[in-house]
Amino acid sequence: MRSWTFPVALQAGPNSGQRNPVFQQIAQAIRADIRRGRLRPGDALPGSRSLAQSLGVHRNTVLAAYRELEAEGWTTAEQRSTRVASDLPEAPARRTRTDRGPGYDLAPPHTPGPWSSLRSGPPGTLSLSGGLPDLRLVPTDLLSRAFRRALRTPALLGYGNPLGEARLRAALGLLLSETRGLAVSADQVLVTPGSQGALDLVARTLLRPGDRVAVEDPGYESAWATLRAAGAELVPVPVDGAGLQVEALEACLRQGPLRAIYLTPHHQYPTTVTMSAPRRLRLLELARQHRIAILEDDYDNEFHFEGRPVLPLAGDDPSGVVLYLGTLSKILAPGLRIGFVTGPRVVVEALAARRAIADGQGNLALQRAAAELLEEGLLQRHARKMRRTYLARRSALATALGRHLGGSASFELPPGGMSLWLRLDPSLDAETWANRALRLGVLVDPGRRFDFHGRPLPNLRLGYAALDERELDEAVRRLARAL
Repeated sequence: MRSWTFPVALQAGPNSGQRNPVFQQIAQAIRADIRRGRLRPGDALPGSRSLAQSLGVHRNTVLAAYRELEAEGWTTAEQRSTRVASDLPEAPARRTRTDRGPGYDLAPPHTPGPWSSLRSGPPGTLSLSGGLPDLRLVPTDLLSRAFRRALRTPALLGYGNPLGEARLRAALGLLLSETRGLAVSADQVLVTPGSQGALDLVARTLLRPGDRVAVEDPGYESAWATLRAAGAELVPVPVDGAGLQVEALEACLRQGPLRAIYLTPHHQYPTTVTMSAPRRLRLLELARQHRIAILEDDYDNEFHFEGRPVLPLAGDDPSGVVLYLGTLSKILAPGLRIGFVTGPRVVVEALAARRAIADGQGNLALQRAAAELLEEGLLQRHARKMRRTYLARRSALATALGRHLGGSASFELPPGGMSLWLRLDPSLDAETWANRALRLGVLVDPGRRFDFHGRPLPNLRLGYAALDERELDEAVRRLARAL
């Protein structure tokens, strides 16, 4: 029999203010638990001896309570147990206290975040939603061995530096210097729970309620939710084939000051375009002149396939206006929650102070394991392998789209990233197509999800990294049938 506890505060004695005898208090508490669904028909009550011991009363007191409940029809006595009567009507489904809602007001904004709209399809659904890596290819053997070695260091199981594990910060600093042109030291790197965690920390540290923050439109709805949660007033800035329209940003500045700008200049989310060099230089100059923080989210830097890699804005930032956000989620797995943020030392110290009063420093043992993979070059080797794999999958998706969809959709092959941005024939409705496709077992994101004002866009975003070539072809076949 499962362990059963009976939380009830019994009151006895002349000064207790309680007029009911103790056995009636016990019976009343059990009735209440049956009514609210905590005890269901057929549930066994604890034995009279064990309940008496746990409540600190005489066994006869419990027996008296059980006899009263049985006489009223709430329970039935069997040979070796007392159970809730099986013929009682079902009480409402068990409800926790939070099911009823709080007895206080939440601070705005408290609207559901984008996670509330995550969709799934029937069994066998092929997902082209998002830009996730293929979790089947994660080097779990390498990671698990490194993690086991990290667990042999007891200090990693305690509290540590809010900046994160020292060896990982040093390894990330070296990686950023060698591959992205950033001159940063280990004390300028703060490890975070993914790039989303980095943005949340930055927003809570930099922003005050009412601060105006510019964002790309179309753009990343999860980032918008994070910035709004910090009290920001978001200002949408349009995106075209050369990235964020800096001229439109200047117009926003004439309407009032901006505290920050959040953007994805390398592979713009969701259109995949790369911000042009002239616009990058003008953006940096505007930020310097107006003392605006640039929040550069370089979420998939590793996956650039064609041409020379575009260096981050942070690599050409003499004024110290850029905070650079990155992640290992695309190389490894998002569930590991390893991201980072780097910028001017004084800002990173402020972020660390804020981190110290939140979750401390994250999972130090896991961070040490990731550091070991970086130090030995294993993670870099895995990234090169994934780059070849995802390049082949990009080609496979492009081929399947041309074969099965014909003139229904067009696209420009992006130089990197993990997704394609389809432009639909004007006669097609993106959301109707996406809904029909879901019923046929393929999940895609219609353009409306990325529009700042929720307007319909004639686009579909297709993430290709998580499916192999055969699955991609089948997914496009289903898309075609949905037409």
